[in-house]
Amino acid sequence: MDKLISLLKSQHVDYEVIEHRKPIHTAQEGADYFGIHIGQTAPTLLLKTDKGYYALVISGDYGRVDPVHLKELFHFQEIKLARPQEVEKVTGSTVGSVALINPDIPTFIDRELYRFDYVYGGTGVPQTTLKIRPKDIEKLNHTVGYIR
Repeated sequence: MDKLISLLKSQHVDYEVIEHRKPIHTAQEGADYFGIHIGQTAPTLLLKTDKGYYALVISGDYGRVDPVHLKELFHFQEIKLARPQEVEKVTGSTVGSVALINPDIPTFIDRELYRFDYVYGGTGVPQTTLKIRPKDIEKLNHTVGYIR
């Protein structure tokens, strides 16, 4: 997480890292824990495609990710959610803790996150959450496209 904090500080980003004792496994659990709209939760998913790995930062109210829709939207031949072992290998984090900021991974962002001043997502470390502005997620990642 030191690398993440260093990047956030060097880019003068308005953020907060929140530590919590209770693990958060779902968007609904995050919304309940922080007392926020479920859409303000921002899970980061890792996609495995025929063109390599991509991160997908979605709003917690997105619903089920449809690989067929993403395949058509982004012109992939193959796309699926990465397996837990792949997530750990590529991001250095376990599923459910993947950081919102992964500058080395091409990233797609859900435009619905921009409804909110701040969103809440992973730091790469379990039981910590990053509160950050959606525009800073876009700025600090290698953003290559958008959904919705």
